[in-house]
This record gives sequence, C-alpha cells and structure tokens, in this order.
Amino acid sequence: MKSISSTYRRVAFTLPSLLVAASFFAAACDPNKPARPPVKKVLFAIVDGIPPDVIERVNTPWIDSVAAQGGYSRAYTGGEKGAYSESPTISAVCYTHFVTGTWTHKHNVWDNSIAAINYHYPTFFWYLKQHDPERKIGIFSTWEDNRTKLIGEGKPETGELKMDYYADGYELDTAAYPHDPSSHYIHRIDERVSEEAARAIREDAPDLSWVYLQYTDDIGHRFGDSEQMDSAVAIADNQVGRLWQAVQYRQERFNEEWLVYIVTDHGRDDKGYHHGGQAPRERAIWLATNDKNLNTYFHEHEPGSVDLLPTVLRFLDVEVPRQYRFEWDGIPLSGPVSHAFKSAELKGDSLLLEWEPLKGEGELNILLATTNNHATGGTDEYETVTSVPIADGQAAVDISAYPADFYKVVLESSDHAANRWVLRH
Repeated sequence: MKSISSTYRRVAFTLPSLLVAASFFAAACDPNKPARPPVKKVLFAIVDGIPPDVIERVNTPWIDSVAAQGGYSRAYTGGEKGAYSESPTISAVCYTHFVTGTWTHKHNVWDNSIAAINYHYPTFFWYLKQHDPERKIGIFSTWEDNRTKLIGEGKPETGELKMDYYADGYELDTAAYPHDPSSHYIHRIDERVSEEAARAIREDAPDLSWVYLQYTDDIGHRFGDSEQMDSAVAIADNQVGRLWQAVQYRQERFNEEWLVYIVTDHGRDDKGYHHGGQAPRERAIWLATNDKNLNTYFHEHEPGSVDLLPTVLRFLDVEVPRQYRFEWDGIPLSGPVSHAFKSAELKGDSLLLEWEPLKGEGELNILLATTNNHATGGTDEYETVTSVPIADGQAAVDISAYPADFYKVVLESSDHAANRWVLRH
C-alpha cells in the first residue's frame, strides 16, 4: 500500500457494486424491514505535550465541541509512581501506553528510539485485524516511526500487519520540508497530516484511525509556557477541527457511529520546557471525547492512558482472547465496569487485595498465575483461587498452595478484568 499522499486509495464502482447499492437503497425504503445498526468507527488523535492547565486556559473551540458531546477529563500517564509499572513520560513511551493498553514494563518502549518493543502486547490495530481482517485501519502521523516501529507494519512479529491507509514520513523529505530552528516545518507537516487524515475520513472512512500531531511539543521544548505555546495549541485545535468536521460529515451522510478521542500524551515540567520524569505536571494528561456512554470510572476517577485501548475495542465490538485481556493495564471508560484494582501485597502466605467497587452487585473471580510466559509469546495458566462479592472491596487470599516469588493477579467480573503484578521481596 502506497502512502495516500502519493496515490490515494479509492474503490472503483463496478456493475456488481452498483447492484448492491441499489439493493441497499431498496431495502432502506422498505418500512417493514428493521433499520440496520450504524457501522462503528473510531478516530483517535494525539496532540503532543499539552498540559491540562494549558488546554483548559487556551481557547480551543473545536476540542471543546468534541467534549460537549461526551466529556472531558484530566487523566494520568507514567504508570504507578515508585512501583513496577512506573514509566517515563517520554513521547513514544506514552503513545504506546494508549495503543497497547499496557505500561512500559510490558511493552518495553523506554524512549523515543522504540528499540526493542515487545509486540506480544499488540496495538488496537492488530486486535481489530485479528477479529475482522476486512476492517480498514489508518495512521496519519508527523512521525513515520509510529507506523514502522511502534505499530510494526510489515514485521513478522506483528503477522506482517499492513495499514490500509497512511500518510507519514514527511519529516524525511527535507527538500519539501526544510528543517528550521523554529520548527515551522513541523507545523507545515502537521497541516498536511491533518488534511490527509480529514480527506481519508471523508472519502474512505477507515474503521480505526490514529492521527498524531507534533508541533505543540516542539514549541514547548523551545519556549516553555509562553505565548508561542498558546498559539501552537490554537493551531492544533484548528487541525482537530478539520478531523471533527470530517467525522460529522460522515455521520450526517452515512449510517455510521463515530467514537472520537482527542488526547495529549504527557504533560511538562513546571516551566513547560521538558518532560520525562514523574513530577505531577509531567504525568498529567487530558482526554476529550464525544462518547455518550461514559461510565462512573471516567466521571468520578482519574483515568489513565492505558484505558483507551479497552474502550476502543469494546466500542468496536472486538472479541479479544482472555489471555490478552488479562494483560491489559486499563479498563473501559464507557459501558459497564464493576471495579478498579487499588492494591495487591504479600504478607507471608496471604495475598491482600483491595479494589474499589463501581457497582453494588455481582461476583469477582480472583485468579493467579506464577509465570510470565505471555511476554515471550507463550501462555500463562491461571488458577481461580476464590470468588467474592464485588461489594466487599477487599480480600485476603491464602496462597500457600501456590509458592512463588512472582504472581500475576487478575480480578475478573462479568464486565471486565483488571490485573496487578506482585513480587515477593
């Protein structure tokens, strides 16, 4: 598949396709036939490195328009500070949290080199294609490594996953986009990427699209908290507007239901120049969405970047094998959720677990595995050690029959699963 910037992919109308279309319109006009459910589509967009206090202060009418249909929330990245899942607040690391639903101790992206990513923790693109190979996926990115390294397009480890649509790599074309100290070339590339993405949405509507825009992060590194940064945020908002208008165009003219998430990947230090550490403002991110089915967890808790993947896949009705769901570090932000895992610790032969009940009824299965075979492509054998009411909020589990120095603990309800690792010190 060529980049859509050079050869835009279109479907030719043949006689059979016209007959199918005629049949569809005939069926649509039959009052006795039930209406077809809308086709579900997702647009996920990252605008890089905008702290929540900045996005909340600067006028961003397009992002606000998305959130007005669903919601806006401050959120966090960086894993659990001081624990095994603590993750650098570096750009590529943070993108990977979103698209794999896992923290760095699993996906193994520690910096922007993406040198040794563990593809056994797949992206939402892989899950969608495994579920239905006919569904279409697209990436529109100011940084080519998102496709070639992070997603792993064409690599044996990802089953040679292929994007159906893409627009990226412009940063490598220094003739068309000569690099300059002020990063104006990144602004021009973001413009092109957002235009290409909007065009693809309007004309072909991939089932799952990821758009990445970089300019705000570059300006933050150069100018910190400043008028220049505020101006860059306004520019990014206009680019989001192109995408949002394209989505609205599809929803008004086609039988489609779109889930849109506009997010940032990380915050910045107190002066707005840097990021990478665990300071509160570096860990602080935000989510804006048109989702009308947001749950208690979204509204009353602090979501994490890892919550996006299970949210997207649930919306798209993607069936995911249990062994993969047990690896996710996030839970869905929309639809039914029953619990949020708070802590797990060992005291002798007792495993002390605590969770927050998000609903008052139902049972929680507590499962254990003492291996980490998933990390190398294997399967972990989980034992259900007990079941308890969700409403209890805590349990002390005797694990004397499972001696080990390492445990994967899963709390599974009928709604979803949540996991923790426990290491014996």
